[in-house]
Amino acid sequence: MRTDQAPNPAIRVRGIEKSFKDLQVLRGVDFEVDSGSIFALLGSNGAGKTTLVRILSTLLKADAGTATVNGFDVAADPGEVRESISLTGQFAAVDEVLSGRENLVLIARLRHLKDAGRIADDLLDRFSLTEAGNRKAATYSGGMRRRLDIAMSLIGNPPVIFLDEPTTGLDPQARLEVWRTVKQLADGGTTVLLTTQYLDEAEHLADRIAILHQGTIIRNGTLAELKSLLPAAMVECVEKQPSLEEVFLSLVGDTGGTEDAGRSDGDRAGKVHAGKETP
Repeated sequence: MRTDQAPNPAIRVRGIEKSFKDLQVLRGVDFEVDSGSIFALLGSNGAGKTTLVRILSTLLKADAGTATVNGFDVAADPGEVRESISLTGQFAAVDEVLSGRENLVLIARLRHLKDAGRIADDLLDRFSLTEAGNRKAATYSGGMRRRLDIAMSLIGNPPVIFLDEPTTGLDPQARLEVWRTVKQLADGGTTVLLTTQYLDEAEHLADRIAILHQGTIIRNGTLAELKSLLPAAMVECVEKQPSLEEVFLSLVGDTGGTEDAGRSDGDRAGKVHAGKETP
C-alpha cells in the first residue's frame, strides 16, 4: 500500500443524509479517504453502505450534505466525477457469451480508446488471465470472473475505484485472489473505497476502517486505533485448532490465482466505467 499519499483527500464526505420515504438510511455521514489508500466501509446488511456508494458514484442524489471525489463535487460536477471513477458491484458484470479478452476489448472500444487489443492483453497479463483470455467468461471460476470484472473497471485508468462487497458469494480461494488484486490496485496508486460486511476482509486490506451503523459512522481509524478501544487481551498458552478455512485451503491448495475452469452462479449488476453505465 502506498505511503506517499497526497495531502488532499481523494474522497471527502460531509454530513451526507438520505431517506427513502419514511426510512432514514444515512443520518449525516462524515469521512475522508487519502489518495492511493484502501478505505474499508464496514457494516452489516442494511447499514447504508451501498446507498452511500451510489451517492458517491452519482447514481443517487443525497438529501443533504456534500461529497467530493477526486476534487469534484458529486452534485455539481457529476460528469467529472464519473470520468474519475469506476464502480464494481456485488456481482461480476461480465458478458458470459464473450471471452475474457473480448469483454475487455468491448469496454475499451466503448471508451473510444486506441489499441483496444493491446489494452486487453496488458490487463489479462496483469490479472493472471492470459491463458484463459480466449475462453468464454461462462467457463471462468468465481474468482476469475471477479478479477476480470475488476480489470474491466480499470480500463481508462480511473484514479478512484469503488468496490461494493466484491467477495460476496465467493469461496475462500476466490476471496484470496480478490484480496491480492485489491492490494495491487493500491500499490499502483489507485484509491480504493471498499464496502464489506466481513471483518477479516477489512482487517486484511484496509489502511483505514470506518464502521457504519444505523446510518452514521460510529468509529473511524486504523486497525491499531480501533483495537486500542478495547483493553489488551490476557496472554495464555493454549493449543490453537486450525480454522475450517485453513483446513480447506490446505486440502485443495492455495493456488494464488490459477486459472482453473469452473462455473459460479451470480446475478448481473450494473457497472459504471469512466462515465458509462453498462448492463
